[in-house]
Amino acid sequence: MRPMKVYLDSVGCRLNQSEIETMARQLIAAGHEIVREAAEADHIVLNTCAVTNEATRETRNRTRRFNRANPEADIVLTGCHATIAPDDVAVLPGVANVVLNENKQTLIQRIDPKASLALPMHDREPIIREFMAAGMGNTRAFIKVQDGCNNKCTFCVTTIARGEGVSRPSGDIVREIQGLSAAGYREAVLSGVHLGSYGHDFGRRDGLRELVQMILEHTDIERLRLSSLEPWEIADGFFGLWHNPRLLPHLHMPLQSGCDRTLRRMARKTSQVSFRQLANDAHANIPDLNLTTDVIVGFPGETDEEFAESLAFVKEIGFTRLHVFTYSQRPGTAAAKMPGQVRKAVKKERVHQMINLGKRNSLAFHQQYEGQTMNVLWEMMAGADETGTRWTGYTDNYIRVHGYGTDLVNKVTAARLEAAAPDGMQGIIE
Repeated sequence: MRPMKVYLDSVGCRLNQSEIETMARQLIAAGHEIVREAAEADHIVLNTCAVTNEATRETRNRTRRFNRANPEADIVLTGCHATIAPDDVAVLPGVANVVLNENKQTLIQRIDPKASLALPMHDREPIIREFMAAGMGNTRAFIKVQDGCNNKCTFCVTTIARGEGVSRPSGDIVREIQGLSAAGYREAVLSGVHLGSYGHDFGRRDGLRELVQMILEHTDIERLRLSSLEPWEIADGFFGLWHNPRLLPHLHMPLQSGCDRTLRRMARKTSQVSFRQLANDAHANIPDLNLTTDVIVGFPGETDEEFAESLAFVKEIGFTRLHVFTYSQRPGTAAAKMPGQVRKAVKKERVHQMINLGKRNSLAFHQQYEGQTMNVLWEMMAGADETGTRWTGYTDNYIRVHGYGTDLVNKVTAARLEAAAPDGMQGIIE
């Protein structure tokens, strides 16, 4: 079989991106080429999202754009929107195949039946180099350890699209991470729809803690990071894991609202009291912690008073980065039928206020590190000017850093942090 040119893209969450990046590494290992432009491809794969109306529109827009750029390419749609509305997306121009989430693990074999899902355990760097050259964008390897969710949050369509929680065997995860480490990756990020529930389907109530300990004990990966953790899944003593410096000081704990009444309508299993205690415990145990969150604005029934309470609580906790979402009615969810749907203009103003608070919090957090020297894993080239080649990367605690250097991809260097801004800092490589 001749080498193929494949263009990969993703809409939505980190888990979608993780799945696309895994496909890219597998295709590269099988001898195929990942291209930067859809116009160059034999096959185009888009991992779709259904979390908001905007995400589903983006799926349709990108599919049409890909077909206009390359009418001869086969377009494969997978992911949550493709799973929820397969008949609707199948008729989009250029779509040759729709692969449901439950069959996503077979997608690579549909493109190349002989492709192996395992990465070669040799030759440091080449897969990373090709991966970055293709514009995939991360020197951090995102590892899907779990899929699906058993929660019934009233706004969320993910359970419909991905089903109930299913965990990967821990031995498979350890072998994958060790293989990535042997291939030259410096950092692995554990991801899932509901990461904190890892192992529950195996009867292991403390499964995530056990998995993290196993990875730290049985792999050589230099840096290990966790993605999103629901607050009610974090067991007592969990933050003690961060005594190992290889586990990086960044936590993303979705709040969704800082108002208890709104949280109850959302069917979220947390409250101001429990979340405040959790945040305090995290800061007490994890030096230099970067605590980030998700917030939904304009949930059905959210009054001016409830929004003000949510805004005040977000300010009190001092999250260092906010991912702010405008509530979007999703078919099949309980919230879509709730009374008190908030007017669009009101949601727009509230989103503006929450985003501005997030920017102020981010700036204040970054200002604490001005003049300090921290390690940065450099990720991608961001351009060049009269000063030289500009790179971006991330500190251990997930501060985005811009700096100048030569061939820094996938290297960890010390950098003195300067010039704080809401979206990151400047770094002077030492």
